[in-house]
Amino acid sequence: MTFLPDTGYVPTDEDRTSLDAWFAEYDAQSAKRNVERMADMAVFPLNLVSDDAAGNGRSAQWDREQFVATMTQVMGEGNEDIAFESTRTPVFLSASMAVVFTDSTMTHAGESTQLRYADILIRRDGKWAFQTMIQGGWGDNL
Repeated sequence: MTFLPDTGYVPTDEDRTSLDAWFAEYDAQSAKRNVERMADMAVFPLNLVSDDAAGNGRSAQWDREQFVATMTQVMGEGNEDIAFESTRTPVFLSASMAVVFTDSTMTHAGESTQLRYADILIRRDGKWAFQTMIQGGWGDNL
C-alpha cells in the first residue's frame, strides 16, 4: 500500500479527473509519436532531472526546440503505435500543482520496457502542463 504525504491540500474530483484526462491525451500523443503536440502540453523552459552512468545527479533545462529534437530521436521513427499501460499516483500540492509518480509498461514492436518516473505539472488558466520530468538513467543525454 502506498501512503501519500499530507500536503495540506485535498484534491477535488475535478482536480483528479482533469489530471487523468491530461495524461490520457499525453499518452495518446506519445503513442502516435506526435512530438509537436507533446511539446504543446509543456511549459518551457522544461526542467529535467536524472542521473548519469557514474551515479551523479544531473539536471538541465530544455527549450521547445531541444525537447522536440531529443524526443523525436528517443521515440524513433515508424508508423506503428507505441502502447503504454500506466499506473499513476498524483500528489497534489495545491489545486494548480501536482507531482505525479508513474509506473508504466511501454510496448513497441512486441518488446516491453518498464518505466518509473515522476512529473511535476502545473495548471494555468484551467489547463494542466508538465514543467519538470524526473527519471533515472538519462543524465548522460542531458
